[in-house]
Amino acid sequence: MEDIRLPADVLLSVISRAAAGPRDACIVATVSPAFRAAADSDTVWSRFLPADFAPLVYPAPPPRSKKELFLRLSGNHALLEDGLTSAWLDRETGAKCYMVAARAMRIIWVDTPDYWRWIPREDSRFA
Repeated sequence: MEDIRLPADVLLSVISRAAAGPRDACIVATVSPAFRAAADSDTVWSRFLPADFAPLVYPAPPPRSKKELFLRLSGNHALLEDGLTSAWLDRETGAKCYMVAARAMRIIWVDTPDYWRWIPREDSRFA
């Protein structure tokens, strides 16, 4: 069988269009070193990051690549500025996910002790 070598820019273009999600990019990266270099590129991983991901970035050292940024945002919840919402990216699809604290929601009769009682918890994400 003949070894076929594709130019790096062609390989990058094909992978960035063919990878439907982060999982696909990771699978393609296992084929060969050339595929890994293309699959790990910022061009490919930019497709999996939402355009408005800036509020999700942590006060941590800046990521070295878009892949590292994606893995950081999908592996950890970021507490947003309001302190009552956390957000992260779904590792499988790259979709934005949100968790909203009960105090951020409009709950009927929330101030009526007969119907509702706030119980503070130290282990709460929003404590």
